[in-house]
Amino acid sequence: MFLDRDFSRTARENETRQLLRWTVPAHWSRLLNQGSTQNIRALFTMGAIVADVIVIVATAVCCAGVYQNMFPGADAGIANGLREGAIVAWLYVAPKVMRKDYALAHYYSLKFQIEHSFGVWVLAFLLAFSIAFITDTVISYPRGAYLMFFGAGFVTTGLARVALVSLAKNRAAVGALSAKRIMLVGNEAELASFSAEFQPWSNGMRIVASSILRGPVALEEDLAFAAASARMLRPDDIYILVPWSDQHTIDACVNAFLRVPASLHLAAQPVLTRFQEAQIDRSGPVTSLNLVRRPLSLAQVIQKRVFDIVGASLGLIFLSPLLLMVAILIKLDSAGPVLFRQRRYGFNQEMFRIFKFRSMTTMDDGRHIEQAKVGDPRITRVGRYLRRLNIDELPQLINVLRGEMSLVGPRPHALAHDQQFERTIALYARRHNVKPGITGWAQVNGLRGEIRTPEMMRRRVECDLHYIDNWSMWMDLWIIGATIVSSKAYRNAV
Repeated sequence: MFLDRDFSRTARENETRQLLRWTVPAHWSRLLNQGSTQNIRALFTMGAIVADVIVIVATAVCCAGVYQNMFPGADAGIANGLREGAIVAWLYVAPKVMRKDYALAHYYSLKFQIEHSFGVWVLAFLLAFSIAFITDTVISYPRGAYLMFFGAGFVTTGLARVALVSLAKNRAAVGALSAKRIMLVGNEAELASFSAEFQPWSNGMRIVASSILRGPVALEEDLAFAAASARMLRPDDIYILVPWSDQHTIDACVNAFLRVPASLHLAAQPVLTRFQEAQIDRSGPVTSLNLVRRPLSLAQVIQKRVFDIVGASLGLIFLSPLLLMVAILIKLDSAGPVLFRQRRYGFNQEMFRIFKFRSMTTMDDGRHIEQAKVGDPRITRVGRYLRRLNIDELPQLINVLRGEMSLVGPRPHALAHDQQFERTIALYARRHNVKPGITGWAQVNGLRGEIRTPEMMRRRVECDLHYIDNWSMWMDLWIIGATIVSSKAYRNAV
């Protein structure tokens, strides 16, 4: 029975393939030829590698020349620049080749390119400098030229990436350069929804065929036609656009396409679209769909905690004269304590008392707390300057050392406000999945001060969740730097 059924299906597929040979224009078949597409991808990858090598070596030579002109006594000639540029280029390109960072699919996202390049650039430079120091060639290419090369090289390789990403996206938009050739299979509504929502052509995917499934009655015939189309058009990936609840159709699609040399994908349902980092997890015999990972791994928690302890300790030591002066000014300006303590929710909604320099005449910490407003008469004369310059937050370095806060994280709100926003804003409580911070992603984007509308709070929550989902040590360093120098971090202060 199984042999007869397989034979009849194969016969139908062969008939369909014969039909396709007559109906698919010859020039279209050549255009969609898989071999030529792979050659184009390989050429793009080689071009990206060569571009990096040329840019790095040229930058090293230019920096050597500029440094030589600035300091005529230095021996930083073109030959030395060529040598050091070649070493850095090899140390930079080799790891990226091994990680397959030069694959065309990665050149449709500038964010991916920047994030996956900075760390490699720093490592390559440190290794190159170490090699120069060990081989005693650091004199021929002076340290000043190295520093110039480091900064300029990061900029020039970044500009090269911007150019390549722009090229990849522009060519993909007209169908001339695609990282993947895909085939869509499903009912008509699912096909239209997939194309409208994801616009795959903007991400380097070219739809070479769409096969409509008309329903259970014609399912076997439709899949036979689709499988024959896939064999002829040779897509890289086949997307099965069927609701997960329709197990019968999914099984039939899988059985039909397992004999086709292409990757099979079961298209994302709305739950996966919502959780972009969802992945299959296997723990022994248990297989599950992991929707949300822990915000930080154990190694990241340790890394962030060490950074917090070192940063808070250095901050208290170097800022102690300023802290003492502010304490004196507060005592002279108005009656009351120097420090203001208020209950806040921290990690996992565990309550703690936050330390701040007192900037108001009141010490509210009850069920109803009125937010500070522009021109608020409760704000003291000294307090107005402390709030405007963010100095009132500095005592929270003590909270950081006590492990209640972090240098960077979502800003904690008073308990009364927390309970109010949690009832009205979805996922508000998820902010407590990491420790609150003295400064955060929302603050350096100008979202601080009085919250006059629910929309203002939603925007802050979106920034906080973006920070939680995209945390890195470089992000923390950037936020701290922006808190000090960016005008956005001082905007809307009251």
